Amino acid sequence: MSEKQQEPPKIEFPCPNYPIKVVGVNSDNFRGFVIEIVQIHVPDFDLSSVSVQDSRNGSFQSVRFKITAQGVDQLKALHEALIASDRVKMVI
Repeated sequence: MSEKQQEPPKIEFPCPNYPIKVVGVNSDNFRGFVIEIVQIHVPDFDLSSVSVQDSRNGSFQSVRFKITAQGVDQLKALHEALIASDRVKMVI
């Protein structure tokens, strides 16, 4: 690797306060839909970490939350479960 290219930082697990943002179509309780999926993959999910923001025109909604990430497999499974729905447009 050259001096200008740096390796991304390694995540140490468990990783508390791991932020996730899910963007999707603002309809039919999108927040509740996201929370149901997260609770399957994160048994100790803290609902108080959830915040919701509508897009400027109200078409989309972002649901942000933090989890204690236990490992790469958990994060991958959570991402795949969320993105599998056509209601979800992006998981960051």
